[in-house]
Amino acid sequence: MKKFDQGIRVFPVKGKPGFEYGHGCFGPEAENRTLESIRKSLSDPNCEGPEIVYSIAMDVGRKIHKPILEKLHLLYGVVTYAAGRIGKEPVRSQGHIHKKSAYADNWSTPEVYEIWSGEAIIYMQETANDDPGRCFAVYAKSGEVVIVPPGWAHATISANPDEPLTFGAWCDRDYGFDYDDVRAHKGLAWFPILGKNNKISWKHNDAYIKSSELIEKSPRIYKEFDINPDKSIYAQFEEENDKFRFVPLPQSVEDKWVDFVP
Repeated sequence: MKKFDQGIRVFPVKGKPGFEYGHGCFGPEAENRTLESIRKSLSDPNCEGPEIVYSIAMDVGRKIHKPILEKLHLLYGVVTYAAGRIGKEPVRSQGHIHKKSAYADNWSTPEVYEIWSGEAIIYMQETANDDPGRCFAVYAKSGEVVIVPPGWAHATISANPDEPLTFGAWCDRDYGFDYDDVRAHKGLAWFPILGKNNKISWKHNDAYIKSSELIEKSPRIYKEFDINPDKSIYAQFEEENDKFRFVPLPQSVEDKWVDFVP
């Protein structure tokens, strides 16, 4: 199978957390998220797993693009997950909502994910209140794109414990994470559980008073945002700088978020 070209010379370091930046690229030292830091949002907070669950580097790119990224209030982030599992669950993030941004007129901002390698489930729910609303588990493979709309609680899950997961994402430059409601419910509304042959089933989180239906699906093509499924999202930005302007300015496409299906 042909290796996916992410359109930017940024690569996870083999065998340990972190990223390498190729010629002409910039990026910070990666931050590591530990198992200890996400325990309270897992189905079994006392489980065992990799000490470092994932590494994240926010604000990476090609050096020639840094001025336009800052001008557009746009940020590209990369994340790589460890292989393995955490208790009965796959390796995953704890879940959050994007904080409201002053730049976006006090809107929470969306995120555009692209899977580089491995297999992912982008899980999302409309709220982290007692009624989570619609819940989706979107199964994505290398090269596929998934959009999380403004204000939704979400988490990224590695769907294959036998290999690491790496992905990139367009975010608002004024990014921030709100964990309060997720943590108040001891996680998101559905827990992924690994079974025989690493098949994933879903367990409802009874801390949510109102039960909800979980919709499992594949990624779709986002024609309303003119996203080309055959080219990386960084390469598309390089060709058309304004293409992902809706990420820091979601209110500019307010109608597209109504009854949104990822």
